[in-house]
Amino acid sequence: MTGPLLHLALRVEQDIFLVRQRGREVAAAVGLEHQDQVRIATALSEVARELLHGVDGADVTFALGRDAAGRVILQIDLSPVRPLPGGRYEPQSGAVARLVDALQTVSVEGDTVVRMSRRVPDHAAELTPERAAELRNELAERAPGSALDELAAQNAQLIAALDEVRSQRDELAVLNAELQDTNQGVMALYNQLTEELEETNRGVVALYAELDEKSAQLRAASESKSRFLANVSHELRAPVTAIIGLARLLADSASDPLTGEQARQVGLIRSSAGDLLGLVNELLDLAKAESGRIEPDWSEVDLRAVFGQLRGTLRALATRPEVDLVVEEPPAPATIRSDQVLLAQVLRNLLHNGLKFTERGEVRLRAERHDDQWSLSVTDTGVGVPPELHERVFEEFYQVPGTTRVGGTGLGLPYARRLVTLLGGTLELSSAPGQGSTFTVLLPVGGA
Repeated sequence: MTGPLLHLALRVEQDIFLVRQRGREVAAAVGLEHQDQVRIATALSEVARELLHGVDGADVTFALGRDAAGRVILQIDLSPVRPLPGGRYEPQSGAVARLVDALQTVSVEGDTVVRMSRRVPDHAAELTPERAAELRNELAERAPGSALDELAAQNAQLIAALDEVRSQRDELAVLNAELQDTNQGVMALYNQLTEELEETNRGVVALYAELDEKSAQLRAASESKSRFLANVSHELRAPVTAIIGLARLLADSASDPLTGEQARQVGLIRSSAGDLLGLVNELLDLAKAESGRIEPDWSEVDLRAVFGQLRGTLRALATRPEVDLVVEEPPAPATIRSDQVLLAQVLRNLLHNGLKFTERGEVRLRAERHDDQWSLSVTDTGVGVPPELHERVFEEFYQVPGTTRVGGTGLGLPYARRLVTLLGGTLELSSAPGQGSTFTVLLPVGGA
């Protein structure tokens, strides 16, 4: 804190005007804004009047100091002539304390002092010892004005305050009118949005009801389709099996010999009946999968045994000498919790598919383990599938269009994906035209 800027004695009523006037001058000298000057002067005169009437006056000291944050403040101490009642001071008007940053009683060298302070703006001149000495000289050279001068100054301040209040009142009226218009617009918009939201909600409710109805119809149609496939397949299975048996008897060497043309016709009948029986069996499998009647029989499956079985049973299907069937040995430990029959059926289906659509090159079955997941991939060097058809090949009865047409029903891949899903895994396709295809089965080691 710097040395005192100014000392004043408050003993008579006339001194109240002097304290107010000098307080305003000090506030202006240290750089406070005009409104802050008026606030300091008003608060100082009110406190001075109460101290004069209550304890016969006080000694007033003006000084510059710093607050706890290190900011420059104007500090005014009023030391009462007689002790304050109870050692405390409370202004009669609570508004006085709001005019300054701080108004409190403190102990200075054993005496109780009323202290008020106001922060000095940051743009004010820097506080230095030279600056403090300059302020003291400036304040000492000023002659105090009369009570009439101070009264005139107060009147001018009051007029200015009234003008400011009137201006603020006019601005407030304009703002209130604008706010009222805005509120009306907001309410109109709110009502419009509410109506639109209610209309949208009604549409959403109607849409959900329609979706529920369509879903129920779709479920019913799917169940009807599954029942139809199962019934038709069962009805066809018996006569087709009988046709195959009769054709085998006709072609048997123990039966009456057939002419060459008859043998060829019987072979065609037997081949067509075999194809039809394969279609019937696939339809039955698909119907069972869709109806949820397939329950996996979970057990620890040795992939080496499964791969060995596939290697032996499918080698006979690799009838083209230009196509090699390669079944790699899975890495140890080659165990997975799954259904051995369903897993073998999926892999057999994928390998059979690869052999059908590969004219030269190879069809390869490979197993790789990544942490807690097995990756079983079937890769071929066939014609490949365009990226836009990768999902369509898993649709029922769909076959990729192209120049190479081989026998098939379009049910093998959809059925394989359903089985993989039952086993808790996924079946994905990676392929491009002319680059072959890779079907990858991803299964958890511990099962679904």
